[in-house]
Amino acid sequence: MPLGFPRRRASLRWKIAALAAATACLVAVAVGVLVHLWTAQDIRGRAEARAFNGVYSAMDVYRRTGTLADGAELDPAELPAGLRRPADGARHTAYDGRVVGNDGPSVWAAQRTGGPGSPLLAVRINMGPELSDLPRLDVAMGVASLLALAVAVPLAGYGAGLLARRLGRVAETAGRISAGDLDARTGPTGGHDEVAEIAATVDAMADSLGRRLRTERQFTADVAHELRTPVGGLLAAVDLLPEGEAEDLIRARVRDLRALVEDLLEISRLDAGAERPVRARVPLGEVVREAVTRTGCEAEVSVGTVASVETDPRRLERIVGNLVVNAHRHGAAPVLVGVEGRTVVVRDHGPGFPADLLRHGPRRFRTGAAERGSGHGLGLTIAVGQARVLGAELSFANAGDGGAVATLRLPD
Repeated sequence: MPLGFPRRRASLRWKIAALAAATACLVAVAVGVLVHLWTAQDIRGRAEARAFNGVYSAMDVYRRTGTLADGAELDPAELPAGLRRPADGARHTAYDGRVVGNDGPSVWAAQRTGGPGSPLLAVRINMGPELSDLPRLDVAMGVASLLALAVAVPLAGYGAGLLARRLGRVAETAGRISAGDLDARTGPTGGHDEVAEIAATVDAMADSLGRRLRTERQFTADVAHELRTPVGGLLAAVDLLPEGEAEDLIRARVRDLRALVEDLLEISRLDAGAERPVRARVPLGEVVREAVTRTGCEAEVSVGTVASVETDPRRLERIVGNLVVNAHRHGAAPVLVGVEGRTVVVRDHGPGFPADLLRHGPRRFRTGAAERGSGHGLGLTIAVGQARVLGAELSFANAGDGGAVATLRLPD
């Protein structure tokens, strides 16, 4: 699981950076469009005001002197049709979008010199020079936006990296807790935001989970320890019974009970982390053969190219023995045990491991499926715990043609 965290952190970092870049682009485009429209509207508004005032001044000069001033014209041919229709003496303006060379667009203002039918005095204001500055303004806005984007994206990436690292610490802690490290804690992550709250919640969850598991483990250890004395007494008492079918049945049940108590004690020691391997260099193939022989179960052992390994032979025998017994108890013959390199594979030809075990691993007092037989579900749990003590990897799968497959990989 921890191998996936850096990739997720990078993904979150660049997603936030990309979101910041997209937001900056949208803001830049929106501001650029608004500035362009506002500037164009301002240019037109000022042109209309100049044309309106120009007609007023030219009309005053025309009525006093009969001459045209300030570029005024009488009934010009280019006058927009909308300004030719009004018959009143008020001043009107109109926009003319025609462009001829560098002339245009324009704003016209016109007013009749007298009553209806009298000539129109018109003034034209060319907006071409001012509107020609708009492209330069757009370019300047674009350059400014790119500069802002070049600054915003690295800052967003840096901030996202800080956030991703803090979240990564929380995720790493959660992964370690999920893997069984109940002492893992995130600790202070800096700040007083949601990430700090999540980290504190994960730590509080780990504290609560650790207390509950320690209580459960202590209870299991206490129960198993207290049961050893009465079970030993039962075994002694069984020896006093007269021989017969009842005595054999009782003896078998008491032995099963003693085995269960011993398994519970072993599990409690494994849970508490009290087990320490005593390593020695041993031939792997020979240890596996001896472990299979000790079970008293029939199994075909095949040994390929193997070398001596440094491990705890007693714990290795315990793991292999539990896997072989489990294969006979819950699977079906033939049971095959293969040794190759540092890998031991135990396979049966029964219904296979249940889906719940493949998803979550073996759980105590759970055999997983009725078709795999009865039992306490402790054998595989002990095998997993002992493999962890050895630093080995024990995995479970189902063969394509049927049967359960347990694979033990010893460390180098």
